[in-house]
Amino acid sequence: MSDAPADPRMSDAPSGPRTGDALLDLRIRAATGADSGTVLAFWRTAAEGTSISDDREGVERLVARDPEALLLAELGGELVGTVIAGFDGWRCHLYRLAVHPGHRRRGIASALLAAAQERFVRLGGRRADAMVLTGNETAHRAWRAAGYGPQEQWRRWVKPLTG
Repeated sequence: MSDAPADPRMSDAPSGPRTGDALLDLRIRAATGADSGTVLAFWRTAAEGTSISDDREGVERLVARDPEALLLAELGGELVGTVIAGFDGWRCHLYRLAVHPGHRRRGIASALLAAAQERFVRLGGRRADAMVLTGNETAHRAWRAAGYGPQEQWRRWVKPLTG
């Protein structure tokens, strides 16, 4: 992984909660194309389910199109969390919030979501939505704790664009 932030607005300074010594060196940074293999391996361990874009080309395309969208949380140089904070110019979308199972319940997801929210506000976003698997109760608790809730009147409709 790169030692320098991908964007000058991303901080090298520790981020997140200051209550536990272990998180004092938590660093949130934007991913680079060189991180794609590490991110994919991380998602196989830490993320629930798979996505049609879970391949090197998909991650590299995301980072090339929007260099600030894929946020990584690192502790001592180790990848411990991710979130995709996508902004299409109108709406703010969150995907792939994942924390390594050995580092959960320590404030890493909160730090990632705070960084995503800062990005959205800077870009003029007004509301964020999150893609959350229906059966992932652990994720439901985490998203609720972060202030998110389901909108039962909406249903996601999808159409794969490739075979």
